[in-house]
This record gives sequence, structure tokens and C-alpha cells, in this order.
Amino acid sequence: MTGSSRFAVAVHILTLIAWAEDGPVKSEIVAGSVNTNPVVIRRILCSLARARLVTSQTGAAGGSRLARKPSLITLLDVYRAVEPGQAFLLHRRRPGRHCPVGTGIQTVLESILQDVNSAVEEVLSNMTVADVLARIESCKSNRSRVASQA
Repeated sequence: MTGSSRFAVAVHILTLIAWAEDGPVKSEIVAGSVNTNPVVIRRILCSLARARLVTSQTGAAGGSRLARKPSLITLLDVYRAVEPGQAFLLHRRRPGRHCPVGTGIQTVLESILQDVNSAVEEVLSNMTVADVLARIESCKSNRSRVASQA
């Protein structure tokens, strides 16, 4: 099964921009942090800009900035900006009409999918980019304490 990393990369991008505070962040810098090609970063930045989560400026002094405070950008905003569709997809073909499982599986899976999407949205709506940044800072301070005790 394949998945998408767009959400994870988008959160990484926004958290890095939040960490940089007021200065614009160039896609090359973000690409180095994410360890991917700047073109991938620019594509995701375009999605984030369409969702009005970032603003970008070209040129020597250009780069991207958050369009609003990190505490006002929920992870649900990010998810909706970069992940089209739902958590998983149903099979494209209709199940066999004569199979006892096939006749009901679509309805059951649609209900499960709705529950999964609702749960994902609830969790993501309660977390912000500021929360992610705070967790990163906490991880860094915990690592520093562990390293100093070794």
C-alpha cells in the first residue's frame, strides 16, 4: 500500500518557517531541512499558498512566510491544503452482487471510512503549527539533558 508524505512535509515546512519567525525562508533552505528537492518544496508551498497558509515572494530577498501566526494554523488546515481525498480509498470496482460479503462490504467500509476521517479531523483540528514547534523545542531540551548526563 502506498501513502503520501505531503502532509508530513507540509508540517515540516510550516514549522521551519515558524521557527525562523519573521524572516522569509527560501525553498532551498527548506529542501535541505526536509532532505528533498526544492521543486517538491515549491509544489507543496503552492498548495499552502492557495490555502492561504503562507505567502511567498520571488527574488533575491524572497522566500516564504506564514500568512498568520503559528497558533492560528491547525494541522487540519495543513491536511486539507495538501491531502486531497480521504484517509483510504474504496475499491474502484463494484463488488460481486452474488457474494454475501460483496453485497454489504461497500456500505460497511463507507461507514468505517467516515469514522476514520472524522477521527483524523478531530485530532488535527486540536493541534497547531505552534504546538508542533513547542514539541520540537521540548525534544531538543530533553536530548540536551540526556547528552549532558552521559
